[in-house]
Amino acid sequence: MRAAVLHEIGQDKLEVLDDVEAVGFGPGRVRIRVRATGLCHSDLSAMGGVLPQPAPFVPGHEGAGEILEVGEGVRHLKPADRVVVCWLPACGACAACKRGQTELCLAGFMNAGTPNFKRPGGDLFGFAGTGTFTEEVVVDAGCAVPVPDDVPYDIAALIGCGVTTGLGAVLNTADVEAGSSVAVIGCGGVGISAIQGARLKGAAEIVAVDPIASRRESALRFGATRVVSPDELPDAKQQVTAGEGFDYVFEVVGRSATARTAYENTRRGGTLVVVGAGAMDDLLQLSMFELFFDEKRILPSLYGGGDVLRSYERTIALWRAGRIDLEGLITHRVPLAEINEALDQMRTGTALRTCIEI
Repeated sequence: MRAAVLHEIGQDKLEVLDDVEAVGFGPGRVRIRVRATGLCHSDLSAMGGVLPQPAPFVPGHEGAGEILEVGEGVRHLKPADRVVVCWLPACGACAACKRGQTELCLAGFMNAGTPNFKRPGGDLFGFAGTGTFTEEVVVDAGCAVPVPDDVPYDIAALIGCGVTTGLGAVLNTADVEAGSSVAVIGCGGVGISAIQGARLKGAAEIVAVDPIASRRESALRFGATRVVSPDELPDAKQQVTAGEGFDYVFEVVGRSATARTAYENTRRGGTLVVVGAGAMDDLLQLSMFELFFDEKRILPSLYGGGDVLRSYERTIALWRAGRIDLEGLITHRVPLAEINEALDQMRTGTALRTCIEI
């Protein structure tokens, strides 16, 4: 089958090969025919070494498709079921799951070091234990979440990561209060989803911050009340909050520099939510005095900070009701053969979300 492969960490181009085979099928596992996959910035981060990932590997973790085959013991799925690929499944039995913090379950990472694919030249890993830039993938049954047949594959793929992460950061992690002021730093697909979440929660002011003009224009369409470039943020803080700072600031970039900016633009007693996935050696510096004196809450949000399955269901309900726009997030659709052009679009910020149709 065809798959897009990164041979070495640090390379910026993928090679689309046709001699790749999905491996690992057996009890408790399922084989999925991937129909659509979103291109997420985390894929770029893994390719560049910001996020840890063994190579060679097949990127992609935001996918949807149909079940081709189920292994022994799988009861909740059958062939032809439409599913979202969940890269962080919950085991239901660990301490985090028993506390209701299923997004902190580490079971999904246990398979990240096991090859998902092979080709004549050797084994290949799948990003985050999945690898959806391919025609087929074999994963644990818990990674395949059924969705109704009226949810298109491209929309279902978005729900698999970006939308769940952005919406969840607002609805689950921050629980934004109606009438509050919000700033979102970084307005790609995840940031735009956070903006939609802030609108849903009734935020009075939603300031979108991004250096790319086209993304700022998109933010207005999705619910931002004001858009600014990073160097215009101090003026927006003054005009919107009289200089006090925003009630909630969402950092959706994954860099210490933007997290520090987010902290400085959060009001005393306000909430900073860290959504972006950054590098392990990129350290955020805060003084012990400001932590004590400003009493700002710093809330990391992993995968939307809540029960993933419930978040999927909620997103579908909101989409069906017309409360959130998911179709508008997909600004480019390309076949797998054009994956490198799609990567360039994401690097330059010309695409909110690119759907790879497989």
